Amino acid sequence: MSSIGSGSTRSTLSTDAIPLGERALRGILDHVVAVGDEAETTYLEVKSPIDLSSKASVAKVAKFLLGAANRRPHEAARHFRGYAVMVIGAQRDSAPGVPRGTEAHELEDRLRPYLGPQFPAFEFGRIGVNAENEVLFVIAQPPQEGQTIFPCHKSFQGDDRRDSLEDGAIYVRGTSNTRPARSGEVLTLVERARGGGKPPIELEVGVLGPICRVDRVEEVLGSLRDYEEEQFRKEPELAEDAFASTSIRLASSVFGGTAHLTAEDREEALAKWRNGKTEHVARGREHFMGVGLSGAGIRVVSRDRFVSKPHLIVTFHGCELVDHLDPDDADYEKAVEPVLRSTDPLRPALDYSTLRPLKRDHPVTWSNRGEDAEVVLTPESFRPNVPWMSDQDDYVIVASDPQASSVMVSWVLTEDSNDAVTSGELRVPTGELIDAANLFKTVFLKEE
Repeated sequence: MSSIGSGSTRSTLSTDAIPLGERALRGILDHVVAVGDEAETTYLEVKSPIDLSSKASVAKVAKFLLGAANRRPHEAARHFRGYAVMVIGAQRDSAPGVPRGTEAHELEDRLRPYLGPQFPAFEFGRIGVNAENEVLFVIAQPPQEGQTIFPCHKSFQGDDRRDSLEDGAIYVRGTSNTRPARSGEVLTLVERARGGGKPPIELEVGVLGPICRVDRVEEVLGSLRDYEEEQFRKEPELAEDAFASTSIRLASSVFGGTAHLTAEDREEALAKWRNGKTEHVARGREHFMGVGLSGAGIRVVSRDRFVSKPHLIVTFHGCELVDHLDPDDADYEKAVEPVLRSTDPLRPALDYSTLRPLKRDHPVTWSNRGEDAEVVLTPESFRPNVPWMSDQDDYVIVASDPQASSVMVSWVLTEDSNDAVTSGELRVPTGELIDAANLFKTVFLKEE
């Protein structure tokens, strides 16, 4: 990265915005490169390149986070809306960075013995310098009234005593460093902890994507099953017609080599197929709607309040959820169970299209509960006035009543280390009514 400042250059840093996102972090980095250590304040600390795999470097990061967590809320709120930032890999006139590859969860694991189990969540950011190096940002959350004091949980003796940590010590941010708290500062933190608890949560919850309405699903699937049976009953040489010449291999059991079956074999296969109708239709219905309908998600905004480790349950009343599937995975035989499946020696025994691997610590789960659908969100945090949005490729929301013009959505929120329960509800309009026959044509009768 080229030099952005020089010894005679002055830089002005705006601290009105939240220090998250590449644009905000790049502005902080430019300021650090311009003025170096002079950038350090109660809300900003600068570290030239350090080895984050060493105990000494991890202790430095832990000390900064402890000091940032033990700030007074009204004072912290004057800059970066209460956040505090440590910049790692930058100095005056240059930003050499640190080697790429530092994983946030690995650094968190190294920090946890010093911070303790109840320490607030913190964020990581990074800006690439070149193919090998990047500048890292450790971002502490705003302190809150009613928050406990956060002591150090593990000792560390560094070569420089200023980098040492003591088990049980309380650290605070000074003008440009982190140091042990003085008696008056400890008493102030005690008052913070007695501050009547956290302010109430004001949450805005919205739905991304459609709440789908589909009419005649069972009727269409029933007609297709009737057609499947009709084709199966025909002699193989008579079964092929214009419909079967489409991209779908209808009645694959007929064209897959069933001519050798006796009449008794065919009747036995049909009886078994009919007995499985309930299961077949339910499974086919899920596949049909999963590949044919648009996915949905949830948008959450916490007004003027940081919410740590939220647990938000959103209930869609009179709705159901199905897994959202890639349209390219549309498979007619999964929508309409054939009487006899064709045997393809090249086809893998395991159907990989049904596997839905989730990311590590995926913050979204969903299920159907009785007549309602339930989505549970467990992100690390909701930041003040910053929208949090789930992806729209997890599930599809379908109104149980195709004629419903809207559905009721209710939600309940709890927060880590907070006994208060926040709840709300909203009415959400449904999407345009879709006819299942038209949807079937769109999904399965694509022109080749």
